[in-house]
Amino acid sequence: MKIGIGSDHGGYNLKEEIKKYLQEKGYEVVDFGTKSIESVDYPDYGLAVAEAVINKEVEKGIVCCGTGIGISLAANKVPGIRCAVVSDTFSARMSRAHNNANMLSLGERVVGRGLALEIVDAWMNTEFEGDRHLRRVNKLTEIENKYSK
Repeated sequence: MKIGIGSDHGGYNLKEEIKKYLQEKGYEVVDFGTKSIESVDYPDYGLAVAEAVINKEVEKGIVCCGTGIGISLAANKVPGIRCAVVSDTFSARMSRAHNNANMLSLGERVVGRGLALEIVDAWMNTEFEGDRHLRRVNKLTEIENKYSK
């Protein structure tokens, strides 16, 4: 499986840890930057990973910033992206099982390395349950389509 990953400066160190961890587990990881802790703008990296997910260059995306919030907001502006900001394993599982999240967002200043890797495992290893949840995800798409021009 090919995973896109990206961060701003505030999430750079966590992104690097997650990238290494995923590669050790046998995933192919495409890094969309940033390449250092030098200050950059999170929307650029959230957008890059989101576009790669929508264009099927990667199957899923993981993004990081200081809180996980800003970069997820940028990713969620791309039609078809469902990027969940997560700071616990239960929410990681539910974002996949119930919401079919295709992107995960983590905050380097919110979760430590150990918890972040547990969250990544929970998110990567959970499948979408479909059924009643598909109806709800479809309603999200309807809302998105209504306001996308």
